[in-house]
Amino acid sequence: MADKNGKPKKEGRLKRWWRETVGELRKVNWPTSREAWRLTKIVLLVMAGMGIVLGGLDYVFTKLIGLIVG
Repeated sequence: MADKNGKPKKEGRLKRWWRETVGELRKVNWPTSREAWRLTKIVLLVMAGMGIVLGGLDYVFTKLIGLIVG
């Protein structure tokens, strides 16, 4: 639908956007709860590991800079 200037109505665009969005979400291959929990545990482990590595590097570089400066 269009108004008298030939531009599409905003309502039509919103309805089309919503319909397309719902259509795309139905195509998504959603994980099962078991898969989601397994992937969540992997993410948490990787985050903890990276936190330990980055914390260790921060500690080492802080001590190193302290020795050089002080």
